[in-house]
Amino acid sequence: MFRPGFRAVCIGLLLLAGGCASGPTVTSNYDHSANFANYRTFGYFSPLGTDRAGYATLVTQSLKNATRREMEARGYTYNENAPDLLVNFNAKLEKQTDVRSMPMGPPMVGYYGYRGGYYGGWGGYYTDVYQYTEGTINVDLVDARQRQLVWEGVAVGRVTTKHRENPDAAISAAVAEIFKSFPFRANP
Repeated sequence: MFRPGFRAVCIGLLLLAGGCASGPTVTSNYDHSANFANYRTFGYFSPLGTDRAGYATLVTQSLKNATRREMEARGYTYNENAPDLLVNFNAKLEKQTDVRSMPMGPPMVGYYGYRGGYYGGWGGYYTDVYQYTEGTINVDLVDARQRQLVWEGVAVGRVTTKHRENPDAAISAAVAEIFKSFPFRANP
Protein backbone atom coordinates (compact mmCIF):
# COMPACT_ATOMS: atom_id res chain seq x y z
CA MET A 1 0.00 0.00 0.00
CA PHE A 2 1.08 3.58 -0.61
CA ARG A 3 1.53 6.09 2.17
CA PRO A 4 -0.79 9.12 1.90
CA GLY A 5 1.93 11.59 0.81
CA PHE A 6 3.90 9.20 -1.39
CA ARG A 7 2.00 10.01 -4.58
CA ALA A 8 2.40 13.75 -4.07
CA VAL A 9 6.15 13.36 -3.41
CA CYS A 10 6.58 11.26 -6.59
CA ILE A 11 4.71 13.83 -8.68
CA GLY A 12 6.75 16.67 -7.17
CA LEU A 13 10.06 14.93 -7.92
CA LEU A 14 8.98 14.20 -11.49
CA LEU A 15 8.05 17.83 -12.09
CA LEU A 16 11.25 19.10 -10.49
CA ALA A 17 13.39 16.79 -12.63
CA GLY A 18 11.51 17.80 -15.77
CA GLY A 19 11.93 21.49 -15.00
CA CYS A 20 15.73 21.35 -14.74
CA ALA A 21 17.54 22.66 -17.77
CA SER A 22 21.21 23.21 -18.42
CA GLY A 23 20.71 26.07 -20.85
CA PRO A 24 19.47 26.68 -24.35
CA THR A 25 19.60 24.10 -27.11
CA VAL A 26 22.08 25.37 -29.69
CA THR A 27 22.36 24.33 -33.33
CA SER A 28 24.59 25.71 -36.04
CA ASN A 29 25.45 25.14 -39.66
CA TYR A 30 27.81 26.65 -42.21
CA ASP A 31 28.47 26.75 -45.93
CA HIS A 32 31.25 24.21 -46.45
CA SER A 33 32.20 25.86 -49.76
CA ALA A 34 32.87 29.24 -48.10
CA ASN A 35 36.54 30.13 -47.57
CA PHE A 36 36.56 31.44 -43.99
CA ALA A 37 40.30 32.25 -44.30
CA ASN A 38 39.26 35.26 -46.42
CA TYR A 39 37.19 36.83 -43.63
CA ARG A 40 38.93 39.23 -41.27
CA THR A 41 36.39 41.98 -40.59
CA PHE A 42 32.72 42.21 -39.71
CA GLY A 43 29.92 44.76 -39.57
CA TYR A 44 26.16 44.68 -39.10
CA PHE A 45 23.32 44.32 -41.55
CA SER A 46 21.10 47.33 -42.06
CA PRO A 47 18.37 47.08 -41.04
CA LEU A 48 18.86 44.23 -38.58
CA GLY A 49 16.18 41.57 -38.20
CA THR A 50 15.42 42.83 -34.68
CA ASP A 51 14.75 46.36 -35.94
CA ARG A 52 11.68 45.71 -38.09
CA ALA A 53 9.81 48.61 -36.45
CA GLY A 54 12.26 51.11 -37.97
CA TYR A 55 14.33 51.87 -34.86
CA ALA A 56 17.10 50.19 -32.85
CA THR A 57 15.64 48.18 -29.98
CA LEU A 58 17.24 47.41 -26.62
CA VAL A 59 17.43 43.77 -27.71
CA THR A 60 19.41 44.90 -30.76
CA GLN A 61 21.88 46.79 -28.60
CA SER A 62 22.39 43.74 -26.35
CA LEU A 63 22.84 41.46 -29.37
CA LYS A 64 25.34 43.87 -30.98
CA ASN A 65 27.40 44.08 -27.79
CA ALA A 66 27.42 40.30 -27.34
CA THR A 67 28.20 39.44 -30.98
CA ARG A 68 30.93 42.07 -31.18
CA ARG A 69 32.57 40.63 -28.05
CA GLU A 70 32.42 37.08 -29.50
CA MET A 71 33.69 38.06 -32.96
CA GLU A 72 36.57 40.13 -31.58
CA ALA A 73 37.51 37.27 -29.23
CA ARG A 74 37.99 35.17 -32.38
CA GLY A 75 40.29 37.73 -34.02
CA TYR A 76 37.78 39.54 -36.24
CA THR A 77 37.93 43.34 -36.46
CA TYR A 78 34.87 45.57 -36.54
CA ASN A 79 34.69 47.57 -39.80
CA GLU A 80 31.57 49.60 -40.36
CA ASN A 81 32.45 50.72 -43.92
CA ALA A 82 33.75 47.64 -45.75
CA PRO A 83 33.31 44.44 -43.71
CA ASP A 84 33.99 40.95 -45.03
CA LEU A 85 31.10 39.53 -42.99
CA LEU A 86 27.76 41.06 -42.11
CA VAL A 87 26.14 40.00 -38.84
CA ASN A 88 22.37 39.78 -38.68
CA PHE A 89 20.16 38.43 -35.93
CA ASN A 90 16.59 37.75 -35.05
CA ALA A 91 14.92 37.10 -31.73
CA LYS A 92 11.43 35.99 -30.80
CA LEU A 93 9.40 34.92 -27.80
CA GLU A 94 6.63 32.36 -28.11
CA LYS A 95 4.16 30.89 -25.62
CA GLN A 96 4.43 27.11 -25.26
CA THR A 97 2.37 24.49 -23.43
CA ASP A 98 3.80 21.37 -21.83
CA VAL A 99 1.40 18.58 -20.80
CA ARG A 100 2.71 15.83 -18.54
CA SER A 101 0.84 12.72 -17.42
CA MET A 102 1.90 10.26 -14.74
CA PRO A 103 0.09 7.04 -13.86
CA MET A 104 -1.47 7.02 -10.44
CA GLY A 105 -1.50 3.89 -8.34
CA PRO A 106 -4.61 2.12 -7.16
CA PRO A 107 -6.83 3.97 -4.70
CA MET A 108 -5.69 3.88 -1.08
CA VAL A 109 -8.77 2.26 0.46
CA GLY A 110 -10.39 0.58 -2.51
CA TYR A 111 -13.80 1.32 -3.90
CA TYR A 112 -15.67 2.90 -0.97
CA GLY A 113 -13.60 0.70 1.34
CA TYR A 114 -14.70 -2.39 -0.50
CA ARG A 115 -11.84 -4.57 -1.75
CA GLY A 116 -9.33 -2.47 0.24
CA GLY A 117 -5.98 -4.16 0.49
CA TYR A 118 -6.73 -7.11 -1.84
CA TYR A 119 -7.27 -5.62 -5.23
CA GLY A 120 -8.31 -2.21 -6.41
CA GLY A 121 -9.51 -0.24 -9.35
CA TRP A 122 -7.21 1.50 -11.75
CA GLY A 123 -6.13 4.88 -10.42
CA GLY A 124 -5.90 6.62 -13.79
CA TYR A 125 -3.40 9.38 -14.63
CA TYR A 126 -2.38 12.60 -13.00
CA THR A 127 -2.10 15.29 -15.69
CA ASP A 128 -0.51 18.68 -15.26
CA VAL A 129 -0.35 21.49 -17.81
CA TYR A 130 2.47 24.07 -17.80
CA GLN A 131 2.64 27.20 -19.86
CA TYR A 132 5.98 28.88 -20.41
CA THR A 133 7.72 31.28 -22.75
CA GLU A 134 10.30 29.95 -25.21
CA GLY A 135 12.93 32.30 -26.58
CA THR A 136 14.83 31.89 -29.85
CA ILE A 137 17.90 33.84 -30.96
CA ASN A 138 19.33 33.45 -34.47
CA VAL A 139 22.76 34.81 -35.40
CA ASP A 140 23.64 34.87 -39.12
CA LEU A 141 27.00 35.65 -40.72
CA VAL A 142 26.70 36.69 -44.33
CA ASP A 143 29.46 37.09 -46.92
CA ALA A 144 29.22 40.85 -47.60
CA ARG A 145 30.40 40.66 -51.23
CA GLN A 146 28.27 37.73 -52.33
CA ARG A 147 25.32 38.47 -50.01
CA GLN A 148 25.18 34.81 -49.07
CA LEU A 149 24.72 33.18 -45.68
CA VAL A 150 27.93 31.40 -44.64
CA TRP A 151 27.20 30.50 -40.98
CA GLU A 152 24.18 30.45 -38.72
CA GLY A 153 23.72 29.68 -35.02
CA VAL A 154 20.42 29.28 -33.19
CA ALA A 155 19.70 29.06 -29.46
CA VAL A 156 16.28 27.97 -28.17
CA GLY A 157 15.38 27.83 -24.48
CA ARG A 158 12.89 28.65 -21.75
CA VAL A 159 12.71 32.27 -20.64
CA THR A 160 12.67 32.43 -16.85
CA THR A 161 11.89 35.22 -14.41
CA LYS A 162 15.66 35.64 -13.94
CA HIS A 163 16.05 36.20 -17.69
CA ARG A 164 13.26 38.78 -17.71
CA GLU A 165 14.82 40.65 -14.78
CA ASN A 166 18.22 40.87 -16.50
CA PRO A 167 17.75 40.50 -20.26
CA ASP A 168 21.27 41.82 -21.09
CA ALA A 169 22.90 38.98 -19.16
CA ALA A 170 20.50 36.41 -20.65
CA ILE A 171 21.17 37.59 -24.22
CA SER A 172 24.92 37.71 -23.60
CA ALA A 173 24.93 34.15 -22.21
CA ALA A 174 22.83 32.84 -25.12
CA VAL A 175 25.10 34.48 -27.73
CA ALA A 176 28.18 33.05 -25.97
CA GLU A 177 26.59 29.57 -26.17
CA ILE A 178 25.82 30.08 -29.86
CA PHE A 179 29.42 31.09 -30.64
CA LYS A 180 30.82 28.02 -28.89
CA SER A 181 29.77 26.21 -32.07
CA PHE A 182 31.53 28.72 -34.38
CA PRO A 183 34.63 26.81 -35.56
CA PHE A 184 36.57 29.61 -37.23
CA ARG A 185 39.09 32.31 -36.29
CA ALA A 186 40.26 35.28 -38.33
CA ASN A 187 43.69 34.99 -39.92
CA PRO A 188 46.08 37.72 -38.78
